[in-house]
Amino acid sequence: MILNIETSTTNCSVSIADKGQLIVLKELNSKDYSHAEQLHLFIEEVIEKAGIHKEDLSAIAVSKGPGSYTGLRIGVSAAKGLCFALDVPLISVSTLQALAKQVKATEKELIVSLLDARRDEVYMSAYDADYNVKSPVEAKVLEVDSFDRFNDFDMIHFIGPGAEKCQRITPMSNAVYYTQAVPSAKEMGAISWNKFQRSEFEDVAYFEPFYLKDFVVTTKKKKQPNR
Repeated sequence: MILNIETSTTNCSVSIADKGQLIVLKELNSKDYSHAEQLHLFIEEVIEKAGIHKEDLSAIAVSKGPGSYTGLRIGVSAAKGLCFALDVPLISVSTLQALAKQVKATEKELIVSLLDARRDEVYMSAYDADYNVKSPVEAKVLEVDSFDRFNDFDMIHFIGPGAEKCQRITPMSNAVYYTQAVPSAKEMGAISWNKFQRSEFEDVAYFEPFYLKDFVVTTKKKKQPNR
């Protein structure tokens, strides 16, 4: 039994999975970011609905970002507190990979997970039909040709809070856009179970999530002539 926590965006989401199979899910997608008020209530509720005790949990999994600083901080703090109290391991799950698992793609298709940043910017990562990373997490300023390198795929699935921005700035004929999708603890169970089996645990004391950083544009300084 693994408790999964997802708070990287506006969606406050908690699930319990048994060997990767979803048992119970509780979530609320609110633009008011109600995580601080709702998260611990949701945790208590899913444990009760699953018919278990906290002591029955084998691990705690938390979305590691990228994502909102406040949201991730609340989720990670709760996860760490449970790990310390129950003496169970902490598992981190990529927000973008879990988001990609909401899409079922074929062998010749690509899934691109997108989180909204500022202005014309997104955080993105791309995955194949088996959810293997094809393009690692990166901060991208969207331009008309930002995804031309993916033109050879039969279909590209753009999913996440950054998909609407992508559709507007970089429209593609071989693409479908899931603009209403948000990261959820529903898809975390299979990932956290696989990591649990491989003992891929985080150091509870020192683990830090991947916060969305502000984009910083720098220019090379001109060399000053020797005097």
